[in-house]
Amino acid sequence: MKISVDDKEIYSLSEVQKRVIQNDIHADEFDDDMKRRLHWVLNHKYERCLERMRSEWMPKLKERIDSIPTDDDKFASLVMSQPDYTSRKQRESVNPQVR
Repeated sequence: MKISVDDKEIYSLSEVQKRVIQNDIHADEFDDDMKRRLHWVLNHKYERCLERMRSEWMPKLKERIDSIPTDDDKFASLVMSQPDYTSRKQRESVNPQVR
């Protein structure tokens, strides 16, 4: 099993690794189970990052904006459009000690 992002392989399970996992996961369910797990990991990361973004930005936006979107994508777009918004990369380029 190979995992790719933008057509670049980023992870691969050997046949032995697959068989070890199939010791616990039925072989007929293996592919769907692995896809479900990958989806969960990425979605969980997104949800935690959005949660932290909301915690940081809701107080700021309440002072600036009359109507704050409840839609996640619209909220994130509003935050990222703020003149004082900086991504982690931007923060670290200014202060490498920031983590």
